[in-house]
Amino acid sequence: MAFDTIETTAKKLVLTVQDYSLFAYRAVTNLFRPPVYWPDFLIQSDIIGVGSVSIVVLAGLSTGGVLALQSAATLSAFGAAAVTGQFVSLTMIRELGPVLTGVMVSGRNASSMASELGSMVVTEQIDAMRALGVDPLRKLVTPRIFSTIFMLFFLTIVADACGILGGGAVTVFMNHQNGTQYFSMAWEHLRYPDIIQGLVKPLFFGYILSSIGCFYGMRTSGGTEGVGRSTIQAVVSSSVLIIFVDFLITQVLLSLFPHL
Repeated sequence: MAFDTIETTAKKLVLTVQDYSLFAYRAVTNLFRPPVYWPDFLIQSDIIGVGSVSIVVLAGLSTGGVLALQSAATLSAFGAAAVTGQFVSLTMIRELGPVLTGVMVSGRNASSMASELGSMVVTEQIDAMRALGVDPLRKLVTPRIFSTIFMLFFLTIVADACGILGGGAVTVFMNHQNGTQYFSMAWEHLRYPDIIQGLVKPLFFGYILSSIGCFYGMRTSGGTEGVGRSTIQAVVSSSVLIIFVDFLITQVLLSLFPHL
């Protein structure tokens, strides 16, 4: 009995991964075949990018401030409080900026994509689009995926900048250290591999959270309860996968840039 349950669960997991892979592949390749719905791309970029700026700014400022507080308290015990700026900038740009931005945008937009598309499925709007000869994948999914990838790249830059600024504010006004020294250390110790690592990750994270949100939305069933289940699955799956993929990307980049 227990073996049958494990077997059924494993089969469902394999089929879900297969369906998701085909779904994500089709959604990406649609961008390179006409028609391409550029107005939908711009609308989704505004919803995803501009709409997420406030939470990204707040998360970046708070995270940078916490990093400055914690690092100064630890480094001062070794007489190295002057390197707080270096610690904050490298941590934000390499890791926390991309990951926090991905998780925050996932909670906001992966859930909205799943709920919007799921509601369209249960109200048979998707079937109506197919009846009219419109490909729902090309019209609804592809613009969301590429606008998320595009905007998450810039949102990560905003989060990095806000994190460094938040750390600088805490360093100057709470830790009573020299602000010029903080920003000097934050800038001088940055290297191109650090920046590359921080800007490659949001491309993958944006693809993950948008494709998973749309995938669970398009396979919704069971009425309004199904919409709720799809929303939860989208947020949980995208958040966990972002953290796991972050580990893999970091490992690959560290092997490519051993002195990172």
